[in-house]
Amino acid sequence: MSRKSKRSKKAPSSTEAPSAAPAAPPAEPASPAASAEATPQTTEAPRPTQPVELPDRLSQPVPAPASSGQGAWAAVRIWLSAYRVEVVLFLVSFVVLASFSSQRFLRQSAAPHFIYQAQSWLEGRLDVDPEVLPNLEDWACVRRVGGEKVRCEGRPLPGDRWYVSFPSFPAVVMLPFVALHGYQFNDTSFGVIIGALAVALFYSLLRSLAKEGETARERNENIALSLILAFGTLFFYCAIRGEVWFSAEVMGVALTFLYVRNAVRAHRPVLAGVFFSMATLTRTPLLFAGLFFVMEALCPGPNRREQLRALVTSWKPAARKLGLFALGAAPLGLLAAAYNLYRFGKPGEFGHAFLFNNRVNADIDRYGLFDFSYLQRNLEAAFLKLPRVSLNPLELGYDPHGLTLLLTLPLLVFLLIPKTRPRLHWPLWLTVAVCALPGLFYQNTGYMQFGFRFSLDYTPYLLLLFAIGGWSLRSRLVLSAVALGVLVNVWGAVAFRGYTEYVRNW
Repeated sequence: MSRKSKRSKKAPSSTEAPSAAPAAPPAEPASPAASAEATPQTTEAPRPTQPVELPDRLSQPVPAPASSGQGAWAAVRIWLSAYRVEVVLFLVSFVVLASFSSQRFLRQSAAPHFIYQAQSWLEGRLDVDPEVLPNLEDWACVRRVGGEKVRCEGRPLPGDRWYVSFPSFPAVVMLPFVALHGYQFNDTSFGVIIGALAVALFYSLLRSLAKEGETARERNENIALSLILAFGTLFFYCAIRGEVWFSAEVMGVALTFLYVRNAVRAHRPVLAGVFFSMATLTRTPLLFAGLFFVMEALCPGPNRREQLRALVTSWKPAARKLGLFALGAAPLGLLAAAYNLYRFGKPGEFGHAFLFNNRVNADIDRYGLFDFSYLQRNLEAAFLKLPRVSLNPLELGYDPHGLTLLLTLPLLVFLLIPKTRPRLHWPLWLTVAVCALPGLFYQNTGYMQFGFRFSLDYTPYLLLLFAIGGWSLRSRLVLSAVALGVLVNVWGAVAFRGYTEYVRNW
């Protein structure tokens, strides 16, 4: 038999049924040459080719990369969505404050001390050029006599040095704007903006405290409390007129809210220290507000006695927080101390011992800046002075040396009888007490003012005490107190003409 016939017997016919043997594993793909030589000998119909499905991430169209402008706008929209209440509060407060500021909003105030300090720095000098002083109200004048720095007496001399007699951080904030506008920068409108920002910051603080479980206030209550700050306290008339004394008060309130937010439970000690130093270098009595952070770091509560005892063995975490707080406060504090040493010869002197030709100099020379003899008149200015009513002609007036807090902040009554005393109750009360002491023993009641303006240093803590005190804002008594406070402070915003104008027409 030929080889050809043997191969034909072994090879199955194309029409034979396939054997039942198990399928062999798939063979290696044939090379192109072998595929070309091989001739298919099957009569099976070709199977339809199945479409290949792509993964979803490949089948979807790839979006084009967003431009930097679109990305920035998206970020702004996200931010506005997250802080829409703060933005609305800022805008509403700005419009109302600017409206009550009236024509003052369009011009520089009569006491723009911080502007002149900032411009002097830009000109490369640490003192202020006496040739450009707008007035002689509350400027510090230093004269060298026998190698010592003393207060200027009599007529100014060519060698006298003139300085702002207040902590200078507001001048630091104004510095970039003064660089653009020079001596013509408008401190009145700037104060209105800072005031509106403070209202938004207060709401942000209240929202943060509610989120952390420190208060039980809802969003609408926090909005109401923010508006009470804006229009139901002495903050109202201080925020609409510029002038060095009131600008510092308003900025101090704004910085207080930033400080407290970072100081609660000592969560962010470095930032708390930074804002604490800013607040202190705006209003020196706020130095005593550092007690709030110390309590939050050492004994946040509620079992404070046990926490204080435990510090004997586990003091390192608290010491670390206090160290970081000091680290945050140190840079500005050291710069201010060096600046005071250069100007007045003492690191803690901000200039009031060198006030030029001022009515308070006699008291300062006799008793000093702080003394027990000043307590009575400051208590009267803060709590006892009432409005003056004249019947013929019918007229309502006020004493420019003070007005009782029971009228300018009627919510104070509810702080004495709180419904709840949560964790922050005592830290806030102790902070109020230590911040109030400097103003009560100070040589000056605040002089020409509406109400006891020094109370603004601790008004943020008083409002926080109300926020945690459990009194409902829907209570008729509370609503009556709020209405009275708003009415009195609207009166103050309208009636008070400003320190300089009042003195010149007194």
